[in-house]
Amino acid sequence: MIKIYHNNMCSKSRATLRLLQEGREEIEVQEYLKQVPSKAELKEILKMLQMKPLDLIRKNEVIFKENYKDKNLSDEEWIDIMLANPVLIERPIVVKDGKAAIGRPIEKIIELLKT
Repeated sequence: MIKIYHNNMCSKSRATLRLLQEGREEIEVQEYLKQVPSKAELKEILKMLQMKPLDLIRKNEVIFKENYKDKNLSDEEWIDIMLANPVLIERPIVVKDGKAAIGRPIEKIIELLKT
């Protein structure tokens, strides 16, 4: 099964979902703005992506610029901020077989699907 953390308002996320729907595998779609991942789930995603929490944050979002831009916080604090403000989570994220990729660019998802 493939899981996508999806935001329907995002063109990259919609394009990634269309790509996944062209395949033959079952897809689980989680609209993460409505159904925020748990803290454990977000930590697992970060581990699969091999990223630090700050690297998964969308730094061009107004909420980041106004509230967090110059903050020097711990990984745990950044995770809590993403959970409280899921719009800050980079998108789309696709998980398959214990691996994950962010669909920016979409070629990263294509590579993930080949594995």
